[in-house]
Amino acid sequence: MEILTEKKQDEKFTANILNLRLRNFSNNIPFLILSDKLPDDQAYLEYADGHIEISETYANGAEIKSRLIRILSLREAIKVRKENGLL
Repeated sequence: MEILTEKKQDEKFTANILNLRLRNFSNNIPFLILSDKLPDDQAYLEYADGHIEISETYANGAEIKSRLIRILSLREAIKVRKENGLL
């Protein structure tokens, strides 16, 4: 049984996240990026075409819905990717 160093575990985790991101994009599904810089009910959604949106999730009775808050500028999108290890 292989014992992974912390660095190797981090590398493996990062590779898995990047693979999931690419799989989402290839299936035309946005990649969810959670951030403590956004309110609890908001998250970033990154799309295969490169744009990132801030989306809010809310309850409407028993139904869960989401709505677009805004689309990030290119500069903001790059910053979000850098902060989350996606560049």
